[in-house]
Amino acid sequence: MSTRSCIVAWLRVLLPLSALALLSVLFLLGRNPDPDASIPYADVDPRELAERQAVTSPTYAGVTDDGAQLSITAAEARPDGGQGEGQAQTVHMTLRARDGRAADVSAGSAALEGEQVLLGDGVRMTTADGWVVTAPQFLASTIAGTVVSDREVNVLAPFGELTAGQMELRPSGRGSGDHVLDLSGGVRLIYRP
Repeated sequence: MSTRSCIVAWLRVLLPLSALALLSVLFLLGRNPDPDASIPYADVDPRELAERQAVTSPTYAGVTDDGAQLSITAAEARPDGGQGEGQAQTVHMTLRARDGRAADVSAGSAALEGEQVLLGDGVRMTTADGWVVTAPQFLASTIAGTVVSDREVNVLAPFGELTAGQMELRPSGRGSGDHVLDLSGGVRLIYRP
C-alpha cells in the first residue's frame, strides 16, 4: 500500500469522526434556554383585529386602453362604503408603456373610487427618463392610463428644477403607446447645465 493510499484511508476515518465530535461539543455546550424570558408578542387587540376588514399586501394588475401595463401594490387595503371603493396604505403604482418605459408612483395612502385612484400623503413619481415629480396628490385612471395633478407640482428634471400649477401624464394619442408629461399653469424653470 502506497503512502498516499494510507493517508487517504486514515482521513476517511478521521474526518467524519472529528466532524461528529465537533457537532457533539456544539450541542452539549450550547446555551440553556431561559424559561423566564418573555416571548415577543405584538401589541394588537385580537378582538379589533378579528373585526377589522382588511387585506394585507394586495396587488392589482391590468392593461389600460392604450395598452400600457398598470400595477398597484399596497401594504394594506380596506373596503370603504360602496361597491368599488376602498382605502389603501403605503401604495406603489407602476405604469409601463408599450415601449417598456415606466413611471413609478409611490404614496402614503390611496382612495379607490371606481376606476379612479386618488393618491395622497407624500406622492412622488419617477419616470424612466430621470424626472422626479412631487405633489400633494395625484389622480390616476386605471382605464385611461393617466396620472393628473391639479395642484402645484415640483419637478426635478435632468436639466434643472421646475414648478407648475398642474401636471398630466397621458398617452400621446397617436397609437404609439408612448406617454407625454404635460406641465401647465405657470411653469417656472431653474436651468442647471
